[in-house]
Amino acid sequence: MSNQSKIAFIGLGNMGAPMALNLLKAGYPITVFDLSPSALKTLADAGALAASNARQAIEGADIVISMLPASRHVESLYLGDEGILAHIANGALIIDCSTIAPQSAKKVAQAAAARGLAMVDAPVSGGTAGAAAGTLTFIVGGTTDDLERARPVLNAMGKNIFHAGEHGAGQTAKICNNMLLGILMAGTAEALALGVANGLDPKVLSDIMSKSSGRNWALELYNPYPGVMENAPASRGYTGGFGVDLMLKDLGLATEAALASQASIPLGEAVRNLYGIHSKAGAGGKDFSSILELLQKKE
Repeated sequence: MSNQSKIAFIGLGNMGAPMALNLLKAGYPITVFDLSPSALKTLADAGALAASNARQAIEGADIVISMLPASRHVESLYLGDEGILAHIANGALIIDCSTIAPQSAKKVAQAAAARGLAMVDAPVSGGTAGAAAGTLTFIVGGTTDDLERARPVLNAMGKNIFHAGEHGAGQTAKICNNMLLGILMAGTAEALALGVANGLDPKVLSDIMSKSSGRNWALELYNPYPGVMENAPASRGYTGGFGVDLMLKDLGLATEAALASQASIPLGEAVRNLYGIHSKAGAGGKDFSSILELLQKKE
């Protein structure tokens, strides 16, 4: 697809907004919609057209991209009497970058196919920093042909593109990844809290573990202890980044997938409970690395 393909981008949150900005930088004409007026203004100031509703945003669009919080939002956007699926132009390509239940992804893709529309599920990994830098990883479910149609657009927003399989496979792979991320973050926070409670400097302990067998992404690139890593959310009061409630949602999706397939996820269930307790304590809007606050020794 050329950069003249008209894109509709729906969902301008912490991830969606920088993704849409990168499409603008790549020269794509974009019409955007979000429920937040400030998010719309940010994109409009950067050169996008701001629509007053989702249906207006998709008028004449060659590509429709959505980046929404949960399955219910994606199904509500596309399906039903008020859904936009019936109004998307013939021949358009739909790319849903939300992280949702695999069954929801399949349901929407089947409805799109019934209308003769191509669709891929393309959830992302890489966080807000990756979204801003255009280095996201896209985990795609759908046909090979539809992925190739989507590839130029995905390349404008990311660095790595994986074809996980058919519709819903991208969501399954993303759920597995985020379950492991939650486990790694909670384990890293627990180890750091233990070290500090016994008199260790968190920076020194982090350096030791990052060169030892406990090294992992959370420890090295997203350290949960304040002051250890200057650019991590932990060093700015756990603001920005990936919210506790979003991690809790993804861990819930992992639980649903495990129940459906009779798979065992004892660590996934344990960390889901930890994040559930953390959320109920009022931390739902904080970055998920704030799980350290639940685990550390209180002064």
